[in-house]
Order: sequence, then C-alpha cells, then structure tokens
Amino acid sequence: MRASLPTKVVFDVGNVLVRWQPEAVYRSLCENDDDVRWLMANVHTHEWNLELDRGRDWDEAFGELAGQFPEWEKQIRGYQRRWHESLHDPIEANVKVLRALRSAGVETYAITNFAGPAFRQTQERHTFLTEFDGIVVSGEERLVKPDREIFELFLTRYDIVAEDCVFIDDSAANIKAARALGMTGIHFVEPINLATTLHSYGFTML
Repeated sequence: MRASLPTKVVFDVGNVLVRWQPEAVYRSLCENDDDVRWLMANVHTHEWNLELDRGRDWDEAFGELAGQFPEWEKQIRGYQRRWHESLHDPIEANVKVLRALRSAGVETYAITNFAGPAFRQTQERHTFLTEFDGIVVSGEERLVKPDREIFELFLTRYDIVAEDCVFIDDSAANIKAARALGMTGIHFVEPINLATTLHSYGFTML
C-alpha cells in the first residue's frame, strides 16, 4: 500500500485530450467502409504508425508503404497530405480537468506517442497543449510507449518519483507499463468521468 496520494498528473494526448481517428481520413479517400477497415488492418497498421511516432521520416515511410501497396497509393499519399484531418475536436471535459489542475497549482505533464513536427503543428492549433510543466514527445526522443525507456526518460528529465504520478492513457498496454514503474494508472475509455476518477485519488479541487 502506498504511503501517500499522488501529487502530479501525467496525460496522454491522443484520445485523452484530443480525439484522434485516422480512419476518418481514409473514409474520405475510399469508396466504402470495407476498404477503410482493410487499409487500417493491413496497410496503415498500428505497428506501422508506431514507427512514425518513433521518429521515422514520413516521406520515407509513406513512400515505402505506397511501393508495397501500389493499388492504394492514392489513399496512402492522401493521408500523408491530410493527416491533420485525423485530429478532431478537443475532449473538452478533460481539457477542463487539465486547466482546473493547473489553476490549483498541480503539476501537469504529458507523455505522448506523436511524430515531432506533427505534434508541434498540433500545439499551434490547440494551445492548451503548450500548458504542461513538461512533456515527452516520442518522435523527438525516438522512443515510444509502452516501452519502459520512455517512462524512465520522463522521470529522469523532470526529476520525478513514479509513485507521485497519476498517468492517464487510452491504451491498456501503456497503463500497464506505467504501473510497472510505480505510477497510478487511469485507463481512459469513454464514458469514464476523469474528474471523478482523479477526485478519488485525492485531487479534491475537481
């Protein structure tokens, strides 16, 4: 049993603070939903996208993919040009939580799987993503969640003890990795009420 409650909150970005739906871009590029599902399962896979998040050069990655699947080149290149359309509106209830924590003086951080240049463009669009006390972006570090190393880098860079952190992510694998280091993990899957959940861990300003 932990001796004290956590004092810092660490956010994921995609599907915690901003909705991310890559299939939405392909839906506008394909003739039907079956094609979209096939593309997401066989072409633009989670594993392939993770390498973008790890910092792989986009032109190289998309070029190689188009070469492997020439019948889908139009859709692949279309996604490369229109990737920003995969990011939708902020999850306002959670942005409100972030700002309430900051207003109360709680340290807030982020660990996000995101290509570096794409993330900086997203910060320009959603300025609340510039308000953290610190942030680790996978594409800038060439490390990705759920690898242990990215969490260790975060803790070392900001001189933080894992047990002091609540980590919020939409990925069960990422939550498992954070818990293995001693963080408290909140697996965010809607319709979970993040404010209520954080309140149960002692963040009573919410």
